[in-house]
Amino acid sequence: MELVLEHIGGTNLDSDVRLAKNGDAAAFERLVQENKISMYRVAKGILKSEADVGDAVQETILKAYKGLPSLRKHAYFKTWLIKILINECNSILRRQKRIVLMGKIKPDNAGTQTDHDSAELMNAVKCLDDDLRVVTILFYFEDLPIKTISSIVNVPEGTVKSRLSRARVKLYNVLTGKEGVQNERKANR
Repeated sequence: MELVLEHIGGTNLDSDVRLAKNGDAAAFERLVQENKISMYRVAKGILKSEADVGDAVQETILKAYKGLPSLRKHAYFKTWLIKILINECNSILRRQKRIVLMGKIKPDNAGTQTDHDSAELMNAVKCLDDDLRVVTILFYFEDLPIKTISSIVNVPEGTVKSRLSRARVKLYNVLTGKEGVQNERKANR
C-alpha cells in the first residue's frame, strides 16, 4: 500500500528524489519532467512574457538541482519546487519594476489555449493582483491544498482562503462584465 501512495505519475517519487540527491541526473530529470507543466502554468500565471517564464523555470531547475540535498521530506518535492519557482518569479518582477516601461505591452494571445472560454478565464486570472493570482493558480490549476499553498506563499491558511474568496468575486465580476460597472460607479463618486 505504501508503494502505491508513493507512485505518482509514472515515477516512484521517493526513489527518484533519493537517487537525485545522490547525484543521479536521470532521476532528477524525471522529477523535472513530472512537474514541468505545473511549473509552466504557475510561472505563466505570474509573469507576462514567455521569455521571463522560460528564465524563471530554468533558474528554478538550476536552484532545485543545487539545493536538492537540503530537501528534508521527499514527499514535498513538488511543493518545494513550486516555492522556488514563485520566489524566482517574484525576483524577476522586482527587477522589472526597476525598468522604466516605454509603452503598454499588449496581452499575448499566442498561448497553448485552444478553447475560447479557457483563454477568457486565463485572461481574467491575469487581471488579478499578484497575491490573488498566485493563490488562484495554485488552488484551481495546480489542485494544491490550502495548507500547502499557505506554506508556499508564507501566509496563514485564513489569508489564503480570504484571497481565494476575493479572487472568485473579482473573476465573477470580470467574466460577467460587472467589473467595468463597479469601476464606473467608483469614478462617479
